[in-house]
Amino acid sequence: MSPDTLLWLIAVIAFVVLEASTTALVSIWFAVGAAAALITSFFTQSLSVEAAVFAVVSAITLIIMVPTLAKRRKERKAPVTNGSPLTIGKQGVVLVDIKPGYLGRVRVDGLDWQARAELSMPEGTPCRVTDVDGAILIVCPVTADTATA
Repeated sequence: MSPDTLLWLIAVIAFVVLEASTTALVSIWFAVGAAAALITSFFTQSLSVEAAVFAVVSAITLIIMVPTLAKRRKERKAPVTNGSPLTIGKQGVVLVDIKPGYLGRVRVDGLDWQARAELSMPEGTPCRVTDVDGAILIVCPVTADTATA
């Protein structure tokens, strides 16, 4: 193994470790360029040719990736920061009495949540999640006519 090959192998490893330690995509294009230079080092003994391959491949990777990533970032919806939106429409049971204007607690899908309701709901009342406000569920009682809805 030539010294150039060892240099590019170390560079690939260093760039991959750097990329793995961040969440910002700061060196992946350099890792790709160093890998191309590593492969080139098997066919030439010229460090200047290898460095040129590194620079060109890194630049091409950067030019391709940045617009693609920017486009994907714009297309993405904001992440769900808690599971409360996923509970809308689900049924649960009141754990702590809910009175209008006060918070109570409900269990939905095996998880306990703070809840609010327009009607008084005593402990043990079946309920349905109608909306969310942050991590607080808005619930209504489940009646015979809403049980199948």
